[in-house]
Amino acid sequence: MSASVPKTLIRHLVRWVGTKLGGDILPVVEDILDTPISPELIPSREGEIDQRTEDTLGAYALHDFFLYHMMDSGASPTRLFPLARQAFAGQYDDAQILCALRTFVRRFFTQQFKRSAMPDGPKVGSVSLSPRGDWRMPSDAQMGVFMREVDALEDILNG
Repeated sequence: MSASVPKTLIRHLVRWVGTKLGGDILPVVEDILDTPISPELIPSREGEIDQRTEDTLGAYALHDFFLYHMMDSGASPTRLFPLARQAFAGQYDDAQILCALRTFVRRFFTQQFKRSAMPDGPKVGSVSLSPRGDWRMPSDAQMGVFMREVDALEDILNG
């Protein structure tokens, strides 16, 4: 998230600007949008991208979905999972959603220190993780309760 704008929204904004500008800029915008999102500045080898972050973390659409519903209504993993199942039916299966949810919960708690140190930025959407605005979370918050819910969901799915 950059200045409270999730990666999935940034892609839509870039596409919208490209279509509005049109002309010679559109192929450049399409090329940008065809490039997988990656936080690393790892040089490509022979034009091939080595790191595809979504392959490791799961779909950004799921992570942004979890983040929005957790921040907007305080949804816990027990609530997030069925919401995601319904919202992404036919796009992601239960195992993909659960894997992304586990990764989201782990990273949400373990990466809080980054949010505490983030630079000032505007609040763009209805939720923000800025420590100077809506979000107050200690850097050393523990994920145990949330992860136990994810484990229980996994137990239920695995029978």
